[in-house]
Amino acid sequence: MVALLVRDGLATPAVAAPASALPAAPATPVALPQAVGGEALPSLAPMLERVTPAVVSVQTRQRVRVRNPFMDDPFFRRMFPHVPRERIEQSLGSGVIVDARRGLVLTNHHVIEGADEVTVTLHDGRVLEAEFVGSDPDTDVAVMKIATGDLHAVALADSSSLRVGDFVVAVGNPFGIGQTVTSGIVSAVGRSGLRGLGYQDFIQTDASINPGNSGGALVNLDGQLVGINTASFNPRGSMAGNIGLGFAIPANLARSVMDQLVATGEVRRGTLGIDTQDLDARLAQALGLEHVRGTVVTRVHTGSAGARAGLKPGDVITAANGQTIHDRDGLRNFEGLQGIGSKVLLDIHRDGRPLQLTATLLAQPGAIAGADLDPRLAGASFADLPERLRQAGLSGVLVEAVEPGSRAEDNGLRAGDVVVASSAGSFADLGGFRTGFTRAPAQLALQIVRGNRPGVLPMR
Repeated sequence: MVALLVRDGLATPAVAAPASALPAAPATPVALPQAVGGEALPSLAPMLERVTPAVVSVQTRQRVRVRNPFMDDPFFRRMFPHVPRERIEQSLGSGVIVDARRGLVLTNHHVIEGADEVTVTLHDGRVLEAEFVGSDPDTDVAVMKIATGDLHAVALADSSSLRVGDFVVAVGNPFGIGQTVTSGIVSAVGRSGLRGLGYQDFIQTDASINPGNSGGALVNLDGQLVGINTASFNPRGSMAGNIGLGFAIPANLARSVMDQLVATGEVRRGTLGIDTQDLDARLAQALGLEHVRGTVVTRVHTGSAGARAGLKPGDVITAANGQTIHDRDGLRNFEGLQGIGSKVLLDIHRDGRPLQLTATLLAQPGAIAGADLDPRLAGASFADLPERLRQAGLSGVLVEAVEPGSRAEDNGLRAGDVVVASSAGSFADLGGFRTGFTRAPAQLALQIVRGNRPGVLPMR
């Protein structure tokens, strides 16, 4: 019999060694011992046997229209009737069954975003259609529902008890190769400041997280869900693989978002109702601060949670519920993770003195009809920017919709435009935008960003 040696994908005959040169075959197969010194070797297998049936593979299909300028010509359409006008895009991710009775599955918003069809493959090979329940782009949490019996769910842990150094295990479907388990430790908790990822309170782990792991489970050694894997960091791009910097959404945050999505289909957040700006060394010195840390209140909106708590322009917010606030973005991120009615203890500096105030957060304003602000905006509706756009460096409000034939459309506004400035007054968010129209300006012009192109629209 000729032995084959596989090298670089090619099989070549191996040169047989003289029988005298061959080592003697072992009398019994070599295997790891079951115990050392009378103690059984530790293994994650028993825990994973309970967890892995609750982790699913998520497949999405999206129909994307193909833009072909030749097909705009009736002659070419008649000559080439079979040229495809759309293509099907498919993607893979992961999900976690968290409620077997109701068939609820947690995953990431970016896994199912824009999908026309979503199917779920269970651990035992069953393929099921998934029903969309709701999603929250700003925390990247989505909820689906599957209708079947004999499901296995994983219990949610209290993620606030996680500590750096705790052992964790990631389960998902990286690169679509099939369910895979990786292990590591909690590298950090409360991680934020990552651009383009919305509101952030991430668990950081060195357990390998690769493309396809998104939406999968991060569990503790008791087999409880502590996080939803959502992103990995690699300067060379996600397809370069894992370098030990993975991030997961804490289970407590995912639970809160899921409860709201199941109950109402949307997530409502609390806000202080204030405008702020970052500190610099000169401003910090003028305000009598020892460190350039915190955010300065520049406006307190009438009737807001900040106004009720006693905040004033010029106050410097340095901490919220004991969490250090380094800048304006840090305060926005903190607010975005709080629910309506949340109690917030604010550490502030006023006139060079430390002070504490307690605020009860009120609901962030929903979409505002342009006609309620100014007749020249009639037909448009405005909303706060998605946090991922703010993380990308934009500031302002989003044109959520524009009615066909409306005054706003005649003035040039389009759905998806970002209004970054207005002659009605300065603003940073929807509340500030609305306040600017307390007195209607004689001439109204909006500075917008459409795609990547800036422009100015006079409103008539």
